Amino acid sequence: MRSAVLGALALAGASAERHSAVWSAEKVKEWGYKEQVHSPLPHTYVQDSDVPTDFSWGNVDGVSYLTKSLNQHIPQYCGSCWAHGAVSALGDRIKIARKAQGVDVNLAVQHVLNCGNAGTCYGGNSGPAYQWIAGNSDGIVYDTCNPYLACSWDSAQGFCLNVNTTCQPENICRTCSTFSSMGGFCTAIDKFPNATVAEHGNVRGEDQMKKELYARGPLACAVDATSLITYKGGIASGKCSQGADHAISVVGWGVEDGKDYWIVRNSWGEFWGELGFFRVERGNGNSLCVEETGCAWATPKTWTEHNFPCGEDGTDCSDHGKYVDPSTHGVPLGKKYTM
Repeated sequence: MRSAVLGALALAGASAERHSAVWSAEKVKEWGYKEQVHSPLPHTYVQDSDVPTDFSWGNVDGVSYLTKSLNQHIPQYCGSCWAHGAVSALGDRIKIARKAQGVDVNLAVQHVLNCGNAGTCYGGNSGPAYQWIAGNSDGIVYDTCNPYLACSWDSAQGFCLNVNTTCQPENICRTCSTFSSMGGFCTAIDKFPNATVAEHGNVRGEDQMKKELYARGPLACAVDATSLITYKGGIASGKCSQGADHAISVVGWGVEDGKDYWIVRNSWGEFWGELGFFRVERGNGNSLCVEETGCAWATPKTWTEHNFPCGEDGTDCSDHGKYVDPSTHGVPLGKKYTM
């Protein structure tokens, strides 16, 4: 059964990013997504006159409030754009709340893939990702204890068959002591830096998007990626011809030579596009789906500023004890390691 599922999914993902990595509205509803909104939304109180002609969280009075760019396609191909868009936008909003002071808070996309049940390497949705973070008592961990693997339970790409990505303590936060040849071991960490979500919801259309973005921070949105595969720079334009199949984060907007555009961060690495970003025409019949499909947002509730200090091997912060890292103990290729 598992091999049949993997085979079908592998075929579905054969044309890089051209298959839809974004769930349909019907699937999101079936999943059980519900907005969690308690505060007034910016489009109900921000005045049109207060919204500037040009704005970007990448440059507010010379300060960038954006966290680092990411590449969802390494160490192997993974259609986790929905998680990258959501996690990047949330990280940016934490940086905004912290007034860009201190070291950036970088959140673990892999934690969402391992435990979020909001999608896999074959697609998902940013709204359910936010709902999972909001409903999880530990929220989402920092990426220093759960690095991105570009794997999910159903992925057969690269080394994914040889790693365990089920939602177990060691796949939430972990560390390893030393080389296995020197008696090393790995430990699941139970006291870890994390961030939580207070509220989450959706906005749709240019007016709501601009006011939400301006007042509270970047948005996780969906686009038709057809024209982005070969994008080299400038302002992308075109109709939403294929439907939304890729998720990104919108960080601002501007005008150039009379053409309105959104400023968008992608998750295909900084070798791509305009140092990992692209600009897409705003309006014009919902150019590339950005305004048509709506965007997800989340407000941060808490984040760790001062961690609980653990020793190097992590055993003083673990109730689950040591475990075997299969990658260091000769697990045969093609065999999925289970605890």
